[in-house]
Amino acid sequence: MIEDIKQKVTLNNGSAMPVFGLGVWKSQAGSETENAVSWALEAGYIHIDTAALYKNEESVGKAVRESGIQREDLFITTKVWNTDQGYESTLKAFDDSLGKLRMDYADLYLIHWPKGDLSVETWKALEEIHSQGRTKAIGVSNFMVSHLEQFLPHCHVKPAVNQVEFHPYLQLRELQSFCRTNGIQLEAWAPIMKGHVSEVKELIEIGEKYGKTPAQVTIRWELQLGVITIPKSVRQHRINENADVFDFELSDADMEVIASLEKNSRFGMDPYNFDF
Repeated sequence: MIEDIKQKVTLNNGSAMPVFGLGVWKSQAGSETENAVSWALEAGYIHIDTAALYKNEESVGKAVRESGIQREDLFITTKVWNTDQGYESTLKAFDDSLGKLRMDYADLYLIHWPKGDLSVETWKALEEIHSQGRTKAIGVSNFMVSHLEQFLPHCHVKPAVNQVEFHPYLQLRELQSFCRTNGIQLEAWAPIMKGHVSEVKELIEIGEKYGKTPAQVTIRWELQLGVITIPKSVRQHRINENADVFDFELSDADMEVIASLEKNSRFGMDPYNFDF
């Protein structure tokens, strides 16, 4: 049973990754991101997920430094954006990200979106960064099964993580199975459907049984599936509420009800059809 906000899973390269964290997509640089990260760390979070695209790496780094928490006790993810993909440009982008974070290393560095052959070149850079010990693990984001099937034969180091949109309306069962078979840890972004879980009758009803919100039920469901989850919020009470999921366990029947909500419906861009 997952019982602790600091609980970790072991990735395919032996690194340990917390099962729960804070996402900062669309958190404004400056006080908004700094406060969100500070509140999360105060609430016991040890996992923060940012990206070059988010333009808030400096703010994440500042909040981490001011927290007084030792760097080695935290897990920090960032990502290379599409316009920086390619071997040399990725090496530079990684240096830029570490410079903004003011950190010596990242715990996880991801390719943000699949870009075919360009991502193969990008991966060579990630493998080099990993071999230098400047990131503890490397992985991908928004890669579906066909992307991975084309990508994996070119990898000397297998991706440790695949971060994708994942929630009750988008359960990606084929991808879940593929990642499980290949030892790739699945991680959910938009795990509470950008707040829309609060409108889902079944989640409301399940929550009433446990004295939990629909968001808490959804986060717990993802954790019990073995999917790492990083709900985003900039409100302190929501950050605290999202973390209050370690004192209950959903029944098999409840898990089945949530499984029945699958709609193959996205709140973000389709990895098979995006233009950036």
